Amino acid sequence: MLQMIHPEHDEHRTQISGTPPPFTASSHAADGKKHLLLAASGSVAAIKTPSILRALSTHSNLSILLILTKSATNFLGGQSAEQPHLASLRQIRNVDGIFQDEDEWVHPWKRGQGILHIELRRWAHVLVIAPLSANTLAKITGGFADNLLTSVVRAWDTEGVVQGLGQGQGEGGKRRIVVAPSMNTAMWKHPVTRRQIRVLEDEWGVGDEDGDRREGWFEVLRPQEKELACGDVGDGAMKAWEEIVGVIEMRLGLEQ
Repeated sequence: MLQMIHPEHDEHRTQISGTPPPFTASSHAADGKKHLLLAASGSVAAIKTPSILRALSTHSNLSILLILTKSATNFLGGQSAEQPHLASLRQIRNVDGIFQDEDEWVHPWKRGQGILHIELRRWAHVLVIAPLSANTLAKITGGFADNLLTSVVRAWDTEGVVQGLGQGQGEGGKRRIVVAPSMNTAMWKHPVTRRQIRVLEDEWGVGDEDGDRREGWFEVLRPQEKELACGDVGDGAMKAWEEIVGVIEMRLGLEQ
């Protein structure tokens, strides 16, 4: 299992003696498994991450790498049973690594050495961002790459022609980014959000089930209506985690 949580002197991170070697896609390309790059950004729905991981732990042919933004870690600090410390997620079967922003430049870079956000992109058969916060949505549609997650998205092979060493299993072509937005109802209904979702669905999207197929790479799992954690009632809550698991299984061809 990959050891990807560090560094020392951070109470929110696992204490690991020594620094693990840099992650490279090529060292895992021939493992014969489906590769899920699962990410959580700064929304309260990040507390559903353990449920998603446990539901996917039954698949013997699945490898999962997890990216957590700095904001997402605020919801996984061991506050309660449904909010276990993020370090405990490494104990769930199929979770082969957890990455945070600090993991990007652990080793002083030298020529010929891999760059983490590129290696993760090469490795992944699909990237799922659940939850996708309003802030990360804005960064993605604006082209920002100021943390590990947005760097992976910005470096995504949108043409399906430069997968490189991590391609593995003879699979080519475009790979999909699946996102499950999660935010307050007022934020979801904001005109800025509507414009940003149009970018993902209409400009970068893969189309819909009614035959509107496009050569895109984004799939948006729109929020559901319910009472939110803040007490408001309305649209904006992340799609049920069980449904997200079902989409992951379908996109990776896993037995449901």
